[in-house]
Amino acid sequence: MFKLKYFEWFRTLAVVVIALLLSLLIISFVSEQPWHTMFIFLYEPISSLSHAGNVVEMAIPLMFAGVSLALLFKMNMFNLGAEGIFYFSGLVAASIAIRSGLGFLHPAVAIIAGGLVGALIMAIPGILKAKWNANELVTSLMFNSILLGVGLYLLNYKLRDAAAFQTASFKFNPDAVLSRIIPGTRIHSGLIIVLLCIVGAHLFMYKTKWGYELRMTGSNREFAEYSGIKTGRVIVYVHLLAGFIAGVGGSVEVLGMHTRFDWTSLPGYGMDGALVAMLAKNNPLAVIGSALFLAYIRVGADMMSRLSDVPAEMISIIQGVILLLVSAEQFLKFWKNRMLLKEAQKNG
Repeated sequence: MFKLKYFEWFRTLAVVVIALLLSLLIISFVSEQPWHTMFIFLYEPISSLSHAGNVVEMAIPLMFAGVSLALLFKMNMFNLGAEGIFYFSGLVAASIAIRSGLGFLHPAVAIIAGGLVGALIMAIPGILKAKWNANELVTSLMFNSILLGVGLYLLNYKLRDAAAFQTASFKFNPDAVLSRIIPGTRIHSGLIIVLLCIVGAHLFMYKTKWGYELRMTGSNREFAEYSGIKTGRVIVYVHLLAGFIAGVGGSVEVLGMHTRFDWTSLPGYGMDGALVAMLAKNNPLAVIGSALFLAYIRVGADMMSRLSDVPAEMISIIQGVILLLVSAEQFLKFWKNRMLLKEAQKNG
């Protein structure tokens, strides 16, 4: 018999399958060669080492954003501040990367600095929520706009290289760039860093007293306070941890995939991280699979747009369906209710 504890995982799998089937159905209507187009979409991302490398490269920042937001969502805090933190922490790391004299410690110093800045920034919405119950979604979105504006000012007037013929910083010192770990791809050592962050977040959430307080506060803040948990403190330290991870993610992405900072807009990892976290059911370890899946379909859509007659915008349909069904609490709820009834009758 299908166990009730696996229901949410089955529900997520069903969402993914439905989204893929819907996308294939649309392809069959808009493409003159639907089977060839479907083959490109599903096979090309794993058809070679370099293509598979593209999937992993794209998944690294998604993992950082996903695990950061999974911590916040587990607290029942819908905070999208990772978007602005990715940008600003990346800029902070870049400002350190263009300097010299740090040797082999250069990337570590830049990444830690970006992480600490991310933690301090994310702490502000956390303190506002803990002290005055300010809506974390509103404050985080406002901070995203502020961080973009401040970041663009610093990029244009403090870090910009006039010889670059674009809005970009001076080139990074070669010592600061993250090393490649798989020949033939651009997969960098940031993959190791993000996997360590994910394992650390999992152990923190499920193996420590602070993680227990996090989960209790997210389930029912009033009951957690009645039980003696200082929920205000929990909200602040979870925001600090989530901000640090997002800051490290922005720094790693900049140092791993770029030779100079050239982001002139927010990178978009706030909503992407939310989608990854929701697919993973706010489980840090499951973020790995969720991020790889999202990166896989994005690379597939990109290859499809280049090698067939279907545009890459197809990916927006897939993501929209996934987000819609994952957030729809009533989806497959009838089956869950039936399982609960059978289990109750069995135990009774």
